[in-house]
Amino acid sequence: MKILVLNCGSSSIKYEVFEKEDSIFHGLIEKIGEKSSKVKNHEQGIKLMLNKLEEKNIRISSISAVGHRVVHGGLFAKPSLINQKVIDVLEKYSKLAPLHNPVNLKGIYAMQKALPKVPQVAVFDTAFHQTIPEHAFMYAIPYELYKKEKIRRYGFHGTSIDYVSQRAAKLLKKPLSKLKMIVCHLGNGCSICAIDKGKSVDTSMGFT
Repeated sequence: MKILVLNCGSSSIKYEVFEKEDSIFHGLIEKIGEKSSKVKNHEQGIKLMLNKLEEKNIRISSISAVGHRVVHGGLFAKPSLINQKVIDVLEKYSKLAPLHNPVNLKGIYAMQKALPKVPQVAVFDTAFHQTIPEHAFMYAIPYELYKKEKIRRYGFHGTSIDYVSQRAAKLLKKPLSKLKMIVCHLGNGCSICAIDKGKSVDTSMGFT
């Protein structure tokens, strides 16, 4: 089984193909939509990526599933098979992650057009933080704003933080279920997360 994984940014597409648990190819398409680029949009970028895979003898027909990294998944607590309901939620939360969700959706739409019969799965940065208790995710604002508008702490960088916590447990040679740790995600965006027994219990990132 071959799985294609995509991380679509505002002007880039990072991609990697896995066969079972092994990475067999990865690449990056940059400067999408810029004046100097021949790749004018994400749909063209996806076509370029698929052509590159074929050049590397990775037949498109051999891809069994596509995974998408999605930044804001609202209240989704685990990866979800992409259907219209999921797309509607991602559209709704695009206003809270305007630099990310719209381009995540562009990648989804482009892959649906390119591989219409292949199942696609969304993995959400926010999902890992759905274990944060109410006293930590609630803001000191009128409760109605939480009930009606879902204004709360969501947290981000969850896929990265989840991986780092598991990796740290392996390096320490201790079960994750026995550990309390602070994980720092450092990049273009930065956040800190408190983890207890492998579960997120608080994070420095909030609503958007």
